Amino acid sequence: MGKIHAEFLVDEKGRKKAVVLPIEDYEELLEDIHDLAVVAERKGEAAVSFEEVKKRLKADGLI
Repeated sequence: MGKIHAEFLVDEKGRKKAVVLPIEDYEELLEDIHDLAVVAERKGEAAVSFEEVKKRLKADGLI
């Protein structure tokens, strides 16, 4: 993800209270959060070798 183009809404004392993001940045952030949640859920799973993944994809007719 590149640089986020955020704008801040401030109160009368100039303290940041909210942020406004372009929808594309917001959607990328949501996708990143989802990806991190998936990684966290699968943290304890055993690793699968690349060769095993290819074998499974071939068996399922996906490659």
